Amino acid sequence: MIPEFDHPTFRLAVAQFDRVAEAMNLETNLRERLKKPQRSLLVALPIRMDDGHVRVFQGYRVQHDSARGPSKGGLRYHQDVTLGEVAALAMWMTWKTALAGLPYGGAKGGIQVDPHTLSLAELERLTRRYAAEIFPLIGPDKDIPATDIGTNQQVMAWFMDTYSQQVGFSVPGAVTGKPLSIGGSLGREEATGRGVVNVTIEALRHKKIDIEETSVVIQGFGNVGSHTAKIFNDAGARVIGISDVRGGIFNPKGLPIAEIYQRHRLGVPLQDMNVGDRLTNDELLALECTVLIPAALSEQITGDNAERLRCRILAEAANGPTTLEADAILDDRDVFIIPDILANSGGVIVSYFEWVQDVQRFFWNESDIRQRLQEIITAAFHRTLHFAEEKKTTMRMAALMNGIDQVAQAHTARGLYP
Repeated sequence: MIPEFDHPTFRLAVAQFDRVAEAMNLETNLRERLKKPQRSLLVALPIRMDDGHVRVFQGYRVQHDSARGPSKGGLRYHQDVTLGEVAALAMWMTWKTALAGLPYGGAKGGIQVDPHTLSLAELERLTRRYAAEIFPLIGPDKDIPATDIGTNQQVMAWFMDTYSQQVGFSVPGAVTGKPLSIGGSLGREEATGRGVVNVTIEALRHKKIDIEETSVVIQGFGNVGSHTAKIFNDAGARVIGISDVRGGIFNPKGLPIAEIYQRHRLGVPLQDMNVGDRLTNDELLALECTVLIPAALSEQITGDNAERLRCRILAEAANGPTTLEADAILDDRDVFIIPDILANSGGVIVSYFEWVQDVQRFFWNESDIRQRLQEIITAAFHRTLHFAEEKKTTMRMAALMNGIDQVAQAHTARGLYP
C-alpha cells in the first residue's frame, strides 16, 4: 500500500482488484500498473474569505488510467475528502467506463471542504482557484471533470469559465454537468438515478418480480437518491423508506414521493415532513423490502450490519457502499447485488453524451438521450449477468472482470513506453 493513499476506501478498491486479478490470472506486470494511479496532483488552495482573512484548502486530482481515452471523473466537495478516497474513486471510474464501453479512463477530484459553510462568493473563488491550479492536467482531450457530492451545475459553470479564460476561447467540452445555456445536456441531472432504475428493472425481470409488487428503500436523498425515488415511483414501484444524513422516514404503504421531492428541493428536511414514521439510517438499511438502494457514501453496508439486511436486490447507487466482508455475507444469503460500477454508471454515460454533443456542436433531444442511456446500461447489465452465470461467479466479480479486462487489453495493445 502506498502510504499517501492509505485510506479504507482505497484499501477496498485494491482488495477488489487483487481478488479479480487473481481470478483472471492477470499478468503480473499489468497488475502492478493498474493498481497505482497514473498521475496524482495535490494542490494548496489559498482563498480570501468574505471577512478578509486567508484560508488554505487542500485539493486533489487523480488520473488513474488513460489507456482507452481521456480520463473522466467527478469533482467532490466534502470535509472528509482525502487523497486515498479520491484515488479509489478514480480506479472505480476506470472499470466503470470500460464496462459501459465508453472511450474513457478514470479520474476523480476533490477539495477537503464542507461547501455548506461557505458563502456563494467564497465557493466561486475556491472553484476558480482549484480549476486554475489543475489546469495543466485537464481539457476535453485530457481529463474532463464533472459534478459529484457537494458540487452542482453552477460549480461546473465556474470551472468551465475559468478553463476557457486560460485558453482564450469558450471550451464547453472541458467539463460535464454544466447548465444547458453553456453546453450542458438534457437529462444529465437525473442520469445516475435513471440508470439505477433501468438496471434494477432488468434485475426485477430476471428475478420475475413485477414492478407493481416492488417495494424500494433508498439511503441518501441527494441528487441520485431523490431522482431514483421519483423515477421508481413514476414507474409504479412503492417507495417505502428514504433517508438523508439526519435520518429517514418510513411508510409501509408507500411514501408520497412527488410531494417529498418538491418539498425537499425547497430545503425542507425529510424528518420535518409529517408523511411517515421517523427512523435512523441504520434502521432504514434493515427494512424489509424488495430493493435496497444505498445512494450515500462508501462502506455503509459492512460485516456488522449485512446480516440485518432484508432485501432481495441490492442496487449500489453509491460508490463502494459494500465492504468485502458484507459482500460474502450477502452472497451466502443469495441477495442479488447490482455492483456500483454498473448500477451508477448512468451519470458517466450521459456525461459522455454531453461531451460528444459539445465536441460536435450538435445537441440531442431528451427522448434520444433516455433511449441511448437505457440501451447502453441494460446491454452492460446483460453482458455482466451472462458472464456471471457462465463463469458461476457474482455480479460484482463479473462486472470488475469485464471492466478490468477491457483496460488490460488496451495496455497490452499499446505496449509499454519507452
